[in-house]
Amino acid sequence: MNAACARIPDNASHMNEHLRLWFRLVPAYAAGYFLSYGLRSVNAVIAPELMHELDISATGLGLLTSAYFLAFGLFQLPLGLLLDRFGPRRVEAALLLVAAVGAALFAMGTSLQALALGRALIGLGVSACLMASFKAFSQWFPTDRLPSLTATIMVAGGLGALSASVPVEAALPVLGWRGVFWLVAALLVMASAYLMTVPDHGVSGQRESLGQQLRSLGSIYGNRVFWRFAPQGCVIVGGFMAIQGLWAVPWLMEVNGATRTDAAGVLFLMSLAMLLGFLFVATCSGWLARRGIAPMALLTVGMGLALVVELAIVLGLAGPTWLWPLLGLSFSLGNIAYSQLTAAFPVALSGRVNTALNLLVFVGAFGLQWGIGAAVDAFYMVGLTRADAFRATLAVLLVAQGLAYAWFLVPVRRSAA
Repeated sequence: MNAACARIPDNASHMNEHLRLWFRLVPAYAAGYFLSYGLRSVNAVIAPELMHELDISATGLGLLTSAYFLAFGLFQLPLGLLLDRFGPRRVEAALLLVAAVGAALFAMGTSLQALALGRALIGLGVSACLMASFKAFSQWFPTDRLPSLTATIMVAGGLGALSASVPVEAALPVLGWRGVFWLVAALLVMASAYLMTVPDHGVSGQRESLGQQLRSLGSIYGNRVFWRFAPQGCVIVGGFMAIQGLWAVPWLMEVNGATRTDAAGVLFLMSLAMLLGFLFVATCSGWLARRGIAPMALLTVGMGLALVVELAIVLGLAGPTWLWPLLGLSFSLGNIAYSQLTAAFPVALSGRVNTALNLLVFVGAFGLQWGIGAAVDAFYMVGLTRADAFRATLAVLLVAQGLAYAWFLVPVRRSAA
């Protein structure tokens, strides 16, 4: 196929070509995101081992784990420029090798500093997994296919989150947490090689100077449509990532009195519910849109429901085996924001648009994952029990998320896009 061809029209005569492209592109990008999401969540299960072996506090554990989000987030703006300039295939394949080095370093680490460096390299290395797939899909497929394709990649992420729950907990007695990371390092190398087999596409960003690319970032960050999505992404989605990636298991053990095995089981159910939500969006978003239920409506309902569920968790209104899966299901709709934001900008800017939003999401995840641990320690130091310290921390987060959601509900005039 001519790599410089335009996006393929979405009509019956090109259905077979769409299907062929789907099988060429989606599995390769999905493999990377599967590993990315698994690595994002795995520390929630191995947290007790890390805290025992390294003798660190909740604050230290939060800082160690959130190094992934810090490196991931800080690289988003350069990543957007690289994706638009060199294309998603080459950029992601190279970065996956960086992640493999980070996983190996984490497996060998014997100090908090070494593990944090390994975790940061993992975050840097998988920083392109989702954004590269979005860029590739925006190049090869029509706009109305993007919500479904986005959700399909998120299904792979959901499977990665599942793999980081009960399967990892079951593998620990056999491999240990270090063996798990050696295995992941090998899988990252294989995923990089697989990605290099997918078709490449002409990149319009190659015709732009670096100065032009940088100036385009100003137009993105100055756009009111972008800032409709940004606070919600930073505080709501970033907050969920911080909880799922680390604090869900400690919460269940401290607040609900669960064993680590039981807590891993709840995390598995939450990830499974999130996976089902991704499947729902992937298969039904187009059908719903044709019947008047737009993707933006799904996003709005999903985020609102997530806040209600978080309030129920703080108040203990139902058992964790009901509330936490419902939380995962609600947040599965949050990634619709990327396709909705992309549609407001030219295709040539899609890499920069998505990474500009992703920067704020992961900066929020980093700050909140670290901040939750610090807040729990602080509330505990002033006399609260560990359980009440967790409840107070999540209540504060919920207030901030409610404000971000209220801002998202403010409509944006069409001319602003």
